Amino acid sequence: MKLMNKEKTEIKEADVEEVEEKDSTKDVEKDSKDYLLEEYYRKKEQERNKSNSSFKLFFVIVVSFVVGGVVMLSLLKFTPLLNEVLGGSSNTTITKNKTQVYEKGSLAASVEKVYDAVVLVQTYKSNQLAGSGTGFVYKTDNNYGYLLTNNHVVDEAEKVTVMFSNDEEVEVSVLGKDAYLDLAVLRVDKKYVSLVANIGSSEDVSLGDAVFTVGAPMGYDYRGSVTSGVLSGKDRLVSVAVTSQSNDWVMRVLQIDASINPGNSGGPLLNVNGEVIGICSMKLVDSQIEGMGFAIPIEYAMNHVEQLEKGESIVWPYIGIGMANVTDSMTLYRNNIHVDDEIKEGVVVVSVESGSAADKAGIKKGDIITKIAGKKTKDIAYLRYELYQHTAGDEVEITYIHEGKEKTVKTTLGKKSSD
Repeated sequence: MKLMNKEKTEIKEADVEEVEEKDSTKDVEKDSKDYLLEEYYRKKEQERNKSNSSFKLFFVIVVSFVVGGVVMLSLLKFTPLLNEVLGGSSNTTITKNKTQVYEKGSLAASVEKVYDAVVLVQTYKSNQLAGSGTGFVYKTDNNYGYLLTNNHVVDEAEKVTVMFSNDEEVEVSVLGKDAYLDLAVLRVDKKYVSLVANIGSSEDVSLGDAVFTVGAPMGYDYRGSVTSGVLSGKDRLVSVAVTSQSNDWVMRVLQIDASINPGNSGGPLLNVNGEVIGICSMKLVDSQIEGMGFAIPIEYAMNHVEQLEKGESIVWPYIGIGMANVTDSMTLYRNNIHVDDEIKEGVVVVSVESGSAADKAGIKKGDIITKIAGKKTKDIAYLRYELYQHTAGDEVEITYIHEGKEKTVKTTLGKKSSD
């Protein structure tokens, strides 16, 4: 009996050990699974961190490349010294399209914007070539193209033709012209027009800005010539002869140093964008002077172009007097007028038209006009310039010397067409 109990006890202890051993194995298996799971998630986390780091690194590299490229392009464009170091100062090129390449700093692209709009203007008398100049197409409508040139280019012509850049010569109509404006509007059939010039603003250019011209200096052989320079001056007052051999009119003009020669008259003056900012009108010619050309500001022309298109005469204000400069001793002598030697500037009244603004103001023969609306009139050219800043019907002050005494009167300006 006791042996049986002992055996039972031994058996129970063995069972307990077996159970404990099994439980221990289960714990080990459980720990192993937990470990593997932890290891799995840890590796996944590392992979995600590595992926994020790679993306961030890639993003930083891309941004750095873009920023670096922008900085480098800016340096190449705006730093001449760097260009020279890299050997690109004179040979660097810019590409306009797939087939055309222009040198950096070249005006070629701007010239292309206007070149085919510029024409050679030729005038004829008795079917013989009498003269030439330049013009340009400034607008079109459904049927016609309209061109601007100088009045003195087409004045007194019996026939006017224009030759386009493709060498096609076409007769044109002169719609309107004015001697004081030195402008004329021509009209041509629209089918001949391949390009219209862009109109810019002379107010937007500054002294020293680059400008260029396209024209026909010396006529047919040199048509389409391009010259360049800088804007040398603005609001220059230049005296010119319009209705007489002496200077009788003042023009407010742009001064440039680009070459302008006979034949360039009427051609466009352009800014670096290829926009018309003026109309070349004359060149100051003197044996001691070079490189002084002049152009009518485009705004001045466009203010009157509608009237010229309609063939209407420009109406100028009128005071109704015959005039002579105080320095014109021969004219004064012929009209029996004496001027005090101390008077060096002014316009002498040689005659007064009955019923005119001057007559109504009490101005007499022999009086000397010194100011219009408070502005000095040192000679006939300046008197006309100051007078033509007003319109017919305006009331203005006229300051004049009568029998040695200065007087000021107000009068209403009359009108006179430019015919």
